[in-house]
Amino acid sequence: MTEFKRKSGFAAIIGRPNVGKSTLMNRILGEKIAITSAKPQTTRNKILGIKTDEDHQIIFIDTPGMHSPKTQLGDYMVKSAESAMSGVDCILFLTCVSKSASASLADTEIVEKLKNRRVPAILVINKVDTIKKAEILTEIDKYKDYPFDEIVPISALKGENVDELLSVVKKYMKEGPEYFPGDMITDQPERVIAAERIREKALLALDDEIPHGIAVVINSMKKRDDKEIVDIEAEIYCERESHKRIVIGKNGEMLKKIGSSARIDIESFFDTKINLQLWVKVKKDWRSRDFFVRNFGYDKKNI
Repeated sequence: MTEFKRKSGFAAIIGRPNVGKSTLMNRILGEKIAITSAKPQTTRNKILGIKTDEDHQIIFIDTPGMHSPKTQLGDYMVKSAESAMSGVDCILFLTCVSKSASASLADTEIVEKLKNRRVPAILVINKVDTIKKAEILTEIDKYKDYPFDEIVPISALKGENVDELLSVVKKYMKEGPEYFPGDMITDQPERVIAAERIREKALLALDDEIPHGIAVVINSMKKRDDKEIVDIEAEIYCERESHKRIVIGKNGEMLKKIGSSARIDIESFFDTKINLQLWVKVKKDWRSRDFFVRNFGYDKKNI
C-alpha cells in the first residue's frame, strides 16, 4: 500500500455572481490567476488554482457564478459551475454580506443543490469588512437552517481570516499524491491566460452591457528568436456593429487603452516584453448561437 507524505485534494468555490470567488482564489494563491471585475459573470470557465506547501496540495476550482441563464453561453457557465461540485473533497459556498432579497433567494436555490451531496460544505461569508463585527453574527444566523460543516466569515479583498479558511479547508484533504508540480499555480494554458487578461481590461474599460458580449481569441503567440519579446495577435469579438465602434473608440483610443493595460498585465505575469496587436470583429448575437459559443472555447462537451 502506497504511503503519501502529504495531504491533497480538490476544493470547489461556488456561489452566485459577484460574491468574490475569483478574488478569494487569487488571495489564497497570492497571484492573480482568475480575472476580476465588478461586473457580473466575469468568470466563464472553471479555473484551477494550485496551492502547495510543505504538507498539502489543494487544488481550488474557481467557477462561474450560478444564475438563471438566458443565452447558450449562460447555460454553459451554469453547467460548468454545477459540474465542479462533483468529485471534490469539499465545497466552499461563498456568499457575501447583502440586504438584497433576490440575492438571498439565489443563495437559497444554490444551497438546495448542496443538500443531497455527500461532500463537506463550508459556508464562507465574504465582505465582512463592510459591516460592524456585531453584525457578522446576524449574517451567520441567516444560514442556521442549513447543514454546513463549517462557517468562516472573511474579507477576500483585504485578506481578513483567509488563513483561517485555508486551515479549515486543509482538514478535509486526504493523504494522496501531488497532482501537480509544486511550482505550478494553475492549469490554464498561456493563450487562455493572455486572452482573459485582455477580456478583463475590456470589462473594466467599457460600459455595463457591452462586456457581456465580448470574447477574445488569441490567433498567434510567438517568442521572437532574436529578442526577449513575445508577439501576440488577438481578436476581440462583440455582438453589434455599434459595440464594435465603442470598443475601438474615437480615433482608436478605447482599443489602445484596452491594449496598453492588457500588455502591461501580461508582461507582469509572463515576466517578458509583449508586443500586443488587437483587432475587433463582430459575430452577431454569438452568445446565443451554439456554434460560436463552442468555437470561442465554451464547449459543454469539455465540462
